[in-house]
Amino acid sequence: MSLTDHGARPRAEVSALQSGATIWLTGLPSAGKTTIAYALAERLRGDGHRVEVLDGDEIREFLSAGLGFTREDRHTNVQRIGFVAELLASNGVKALVPVIAPYAESREAVRSRHQAAGTAYLEVHVATPVDVCSVRDVKGLYAKQAAGEISGLTGVDDPYEAPADPDLRIEAHEQAVEESAAALHALLTERGLS
Repeated sequence: MSLTDHGARPRAEVSALQSGATIWLTGLPSAGKTTIAYALAERLRGDGHRVEVLDGDEIREFLSAGLGFTREDRHTNVQRIGFVAELLASNGVKALVPVIAPYAESREAVRSRHQAAGTAYLEVHVATPVDVCSVRDVKGLYAKQAAGEISGLTGVDDPYEAPADPDLRIEAHEQAVEESAAALHALLTERGLS
C-alpha cells in the first residue's frame, strides 16, 4: 500500500510543504509587491504551506523604528528583514518579503546570508514603471514628493537599482494580481518549493 492510500501526502509533496524559502519582492513604491505577496500567501496557505508576509511598513514600525531613509539606514533595514526572513525560512516557513530594498548591494547581502545558511532565496522584481506607480500612488507618496512635502522617494529623487538577473520579473501593470501570483507560484513549483 502506498502512502496516498492512507490519505497521507506523497513524500515529495511533504518535502515541498516543509521546505522554507524567502521570496523577496522588490520594486518601486506602489508597484504591487504587497498585493501580490498576500495573493500568493493565500494560495500557499490553501495548499498547506506555513507562510508569513514580512510587510515593509510593519517592519519599519516594529523592528526598524528610529531608522531614517539614508542609504545606510535603508541597508540596515533590509539586513534586519533579511535576518528575520532567513530565520523563518530555515524553520520551514515561506517568508514573503514585499520590500523595496532599492540597492543591489543590500539585496545581494541578504542572498549571500541565505546561501551561507543553505536556505532557499528567490528574488522577484515587480517591474511596474514609475509612471504607473505614481498614478496608483497607494500611500500618496508620489503626490507628497511632487508637492515638495517629502524627498528621497525611491525611483523619483532617490535611486532604485533594478535587479539585473532576478529569478522572476513580473510586469504587474500588464496582468491581473492573480496572474502575477500564479507566475510566482509556478516558479516555486519549478524550484521544488510548492
